[in-house]
Amino acid sequence: MTKDHAVQKPSRWLQKILVNKDALPESSSERTTTRSIILVPTRELAVQITKFLNDLLIYCSNDVKVANLAGNVPMQLQKSILLEKPDIVVATPSRALAHLESQSLIVYNSLETLVIDEADLILSYGYEQDLQKILTYLPKIFQSLLMSATLTKDVENLKQLLLRNPAILTLHEEKEDNLLTQYAVRCSEIDKFLLIYVILKLRLIHGKCIIFVNDIDRCYRLKLFLEQFSIKSCVLNSELPLNSRYHIVQEFNKGVYEYIVATDEGDFKSEQDTDDELDEEVLEDSESNVDEEVQASKKSTSENKSKKKLRLQKKDKEYGVSRGVDFINVAAVINFDFPTSAKSYTHRVGRTARANQKGMSLSFVVPKELVGQNKNVTCSTAKHDEKIYSRVEKKQSLTNSVIKPYSFEMKQLEGFRYRVEDALRAVTRIAIKEARLKDVKTEILNSEKLKTHFEDNPNDLKILRHDITIHPARVQQHMKHIPSYLMPKIAPPSGVNSTQDDNEDLGYIPFHKNPRNNHKKRLSKNRHKKRKNDPLKTFSIGDAFSTNKKQRKK
Repeated sequence: MTKDHAVQKPSRWLQKILVNKDALPESSSERTTTRSIILVPTRELAVQITKFLNDLLIYCSNDVKVANLAGNVPMQLQKSILLEKPDIVVATPSRALAHLESQSLIVYNSLETLVIDEADLILSYGYEQDLQKILTYLPKIFQSLLMSATLTKDVENLKQLLLRNPAILTLHEEKEDNLLTQYAVRCSEIDKFLLIYVILKLRLIHGKCIIFVNDIDRCYRLKLFLEQFSIKSCVLNSELPLNSRYHIVQEFNKGVYEYIVATDEGDFKSEQDTDDELDEEVLEDSESNVDEEVQASKKSTSENKSKKKLRLQKKDKEYGVSRGVDFINVAAVINFDFPTSAKSYTHRVGRTARANQKGMSLSFVVPKELVGQNKNVTCSTAKHDEKIYSRVEKKQSLTNSVIKPYSFEMKQLEGFRYRVEDALRAVTRIAIKEARLKDVKTEILNSEKLKTHFEDNPNDLKILRHDITIHPARVQQHMKHIPSYLMPKIAPPSGVNSTQDDNEDLGYIPFHKNPRNNHKKRLSKNRHKKRKNDPLKTFSIGDAFSTNKKQRKK
């Protein structure tokens, strides 16, 4: 079942809950029981589902209560929430199992509906044993709903585990192929930065855009690179607190931010294709990179080791952005780093062209012969781009979708290359580490503010921004603007609507103004004013004679 159609389903079983509660007398204890459990793989999805349900129940919030157990709230605080016996519980399988085992959540005699969203992702996150244990705490008769954008062997196993004589509903959107336009460009790893700079700076893509990369360091490298040209963007990864991640998505949906640089490392292991050994190689490469980082950290001091461990432990295992999270009005998805599987590609580009709106996707593919030319900007998964891209093409052809080549005349962009290279030299590994730590610290502070202060002052959320400059060192102000002589034919000069004829009479404009020359001009103007006001130089004989006559008459 697709996501756009699945949102209509909750209204049905919400109505069922209301009908069942109305049939009971007000004094009955059965009115306050948990009737539905919604299991989701990620915390972001849990927050969005909770908000969606509360929006549906805005006029009957006193009758039906929803509780989200997937956040960072301690178990003891959540137990106090469960004492009120909410009608609907939204949680990840691990947190739901913990409450069932502690008997703070008892549904053996009251559960009516079990909903599992993103069913294929639930099992790939390693929740299979948790689901089996959860079933032991549920009644024998209840309704089960499995929702997934893709059908896999894991979903078949889950169907056998939960469902009996299931009714399968498969929805196909006929207009989807026409709404989504897919492009790909083959380029070197440095040309990725050149193209993303030209595309964003010249506004070749209008509207909100999600830029996907394959790891957190690449996320901050790209953000710092864009900051060199005063292009603001938000970072979305597993190191950020849940409240900050949710607030970033909400503000992005409202149009406050235009660009998000996101990682889907939470889905990295779960989205590996099983029909080939290629993705296992990609996974091994990523794990080997982690091992290299650990070995490198061993050479540093013990303080650096502890910081490294603390930083790695802060990653949220239940993070996910390319699956389930509802981004609104996304104009384009850019795969800055090509995804590691065909499934991941499908879910990434699925963030745009939703709800009968047009969208486009652009993917950068690095040919084998161009991989590793510049070690400072290389990506470990780039050597598999061509093989995975060929698999994506085959999979898209099955649905009559075509990935078109995104043609650029690179000769027109050569004038920007020196700017891009200067910006990349400024984004060093040390700068990335400092920016990464600084961003996590500020977002933790923001998260605490979101949790306490902004509950009482919701209007102050507008002041809190996530796209501020992280590491402004070595940012050159002239990089913000593009001179007309560098502009290619593909777009007019940025921020200028005038023609070339309007600029012909401007004359010579110096890059820096000379304050000494300005001082001389002021002195000459003041001298000229003094000459006009000097009575000896403006005195006339006729005026003097007339003034003498007046004095004699008096």
